[in-house]
Amino acid sequence: MAFIVPALRRLSHHMQSAALWSVIGILRGVGPERASNAGGWLMRRVGMKLPATRVADQNLQRALPELAADARQQIIQDVWTNLGRNVTELPHLASFTRSEVGPGWEIEGEEHIAALQAQGRQALFFSGHLGNWELILPIAASLGVPVAGFYRASSNPAIEGATQKMRQKALGSTGTMFPKGPKGARQALTHLQNGGSLGFLVDQKMNDGLAIPFLGREAMTAPAVAQLALRFNLPIIPVYIVRLGEGRFRMVCEAPLQAERTGDRHADIRSICVAMNETLERWIRDRPGAWLWLHRRWPKEPVALSAV
Repeated sequence: MAFIVPALRRLSHHMQSAALWSVIGILRGVGPERASNAGGWLMRRVGMKLPATRVADQNLQRALPELAADARQQIIQDVWTNLGRNVTELPHLASFTRSEVGPGWEIEGEEHIAALQAQGRQALFFSGHLGNWELILPIAASLGVPVAGFYRASSNPAIEGATQKMRQKALGSTGTMFPKGPKGARQALTHLQNGGSLGFLVDQKMNDGLAIPFLGREAMTAPAVAQLALRFNLPIIPVYIVRLGEGRFRMVCEAPLQAERTGDRHADIRSICVAMNETLERWIRDRPGAWLWLHRRWPKEPVALSAV
């Protein structure tokens, strides 16, 4: 009888996968704008009743104490709406192309990418969970920039398989994503050594790293971008996605990050991490409803400064 449980689990996964692809087919059939609107509408109504809404409200109270309760609630509604749009736009990820109007994307600051390409240089790109962050790598691939990123695998095989297929279709044959963890880190290092660039989302909760100020409180921050920039002498390029509407986006590419490099490795790593967090903070303060306030970015208790 021991074989029954794994068999039922596999059957369940097959059923989940079939149901998921049916939903994906429906979303593709209604088009990107209707799919985006449906996802935003549904997630806003469901999300505001979930425990993560309380987490977001606590985060906002601490990070932006000047906001009244109704302003915080509006921001949280915007966060859930954007998240829902992101989910239901995923089946259309490969169809979003550069365009002047309608579903698709435009770019601001393309001259910074052109300068890298003209010099034949690699770079490290960093961003956060703003707008539809899933578009960063596909846009880079469309521009001819070999930027590889990272993903956290889902515990549900059906969701994982479908998500990676949609991402890979959008990335095309030249796009690459590495799983988070030791194996992915080794693959990313090889990619960098072979002349590729890497992209990082640097605003997620961590249990280790460096304690760096972020929106008024210290948050554990990964030093990987700073360490790689110093090791390979690479520029660090800030990029983020602005949502202009349902299925409509602008990728903003800023000038290379300016952080002092003194030759003191520990001090320079910290200086770069501070500059990255300050950049993220500026983006979030400009558009607070675009950032993912729903996770516990900060530790419950103050943390001591960590050594590099």
